Amino acid sequence: MNNDNLPLDLALMDPELREKLIPIKTQLEAIGIKGFNTETIALMRQLMSIRGEDLPEGEPVVEKRFVSGINGAPDVCVFVIGAQAGVARPAILHMHGGGYVIGNAISALPRFQQLARDNDCVIVSVEYRLAPETPFPGSLDDNYAVLGWLHNNAEALGVDRMRISVMGESAGGGHAAMLAIAARDRGEFPIHHQILIYPMLDDRSGNTQPNKSWVGQHVWTAQDNHFGWSSLLGVPAGSASVPHGSVPARIENLKGLPRAFIGVGSLDLFVDEDMEYARRLLDAGVPTDLCVIAGAFHGFDGLAPTTAISQRFTAAVDEAVRRACI
Repeated sequence: MNNDNLPLDLALMDPELREKLIPIKTQLEAIGIKGFNTETIALMRQLMSIRGEDLPEGEPVVEKRFVSGINGAPDVCVFVIGAQAGVARPAILHMHGGGYVIGNAISALPRFQQLARDNDCVIVSVEYRLAPETPFPGSLDDNYAVLGWLHNNAEALGVDRMRISVMGESAGGGHAAMLAIAARDRGEFPIHHQILIYPMLDDRSGNTQPNKSWVGQHVWTAQDNHFGWSSLLGVPAGSASVPHGSVPARIENLKGLPRAFIGVGSLDLFVDEDMEYARRLLDAGVPTDLCVIAGAFHGFDGLAPTTAISQRFTAAVDEAVRRACI
C-alpha cells in the first residue's frame, strides 16, 4: 500500500498493525460498537460476561477470593495467582484496563500465570468497581483495600511486603499511578515499583488540551477519553476542579513515588501525557524508564499480539516486571 495515499494517522502506523486494525474496527462497528458511550459500554460489558468466569487450569494455581472493602464499601473480588505460605516472594498488584468503565480482572489470567512462573512471584488482579455507577474514589478504595490486604496477609500469601509493585494497562495504569500516590501520601503500605502500560493519566488530554491530529484516532479517541474520565470523576473531564487524587497528572508533587516503567505507542492519545509524566517523575528524582513505540496505537499489543512490534513491546514490559521482582 502506498503511504502517500493514506491519512497521516495511518501512514505513520506500523504496517503490520495497520493490516490488523482495519478488519477489527469493521467487526466492532458491525455489532454496534463505535466509540464509548452509555449504550456501547453496556454492550461491551455484556459481551465480556459471555466468557464466564472459568479460572485457567495449570500452575501456578489461580484462586478467587474476596477482600473486605474500606469506608463501608462492599467486598472486593480478587484473583490470586501463585500464593504459597512459608516463603517471601515479590508480588504484583494488577488493575485491568477499560477506560474506567469496562473490563474485568479475569481476562488476562493466563498471561499472569506465565509472568508468575517466569518471575517466581505472586500476582493479584483486582475486580474494582466501575464508573459511572461507582465514581471516584470508589475504585481507588477497592484497590487500596487490596493493597492493605496484601501487606497484612503477606506471610499467608508468601509475599515479601517490601517488594509489592503495582501494574496496569490504560485505565489500569491510571489506577496503578493513583494507588502509588495514595500509598505515598497515607504512609501505611510501601510500594516497590509501578509498571504503567499506556496509562490513562490526564483527563485534560483531547479535551482542554488538544492533541496532534494523528494521535488518538484509533481504539481510544478524545471523545472516548471525555466519556471515560467524566464517568469516573463525576464532573466533566477537563473541569477546572476535580476530586483530589483522582488524576495523577494533576498531582503537583511527585517526589517519593516508587520507581516507574511507562510504555506507550507514538499514535496513542496518551503519548504526550505519558511522556510528560515520565519527565516529571524524573525531575522529582524518581527513577523512570520510558518506552515509546513508533507507529503504535492504543492497546496495540492486545489487539495484535503476534506482530513483531507487539512482541517487542511485550518484551520491554516483561523486563520491567523482571526488574520489579528482583
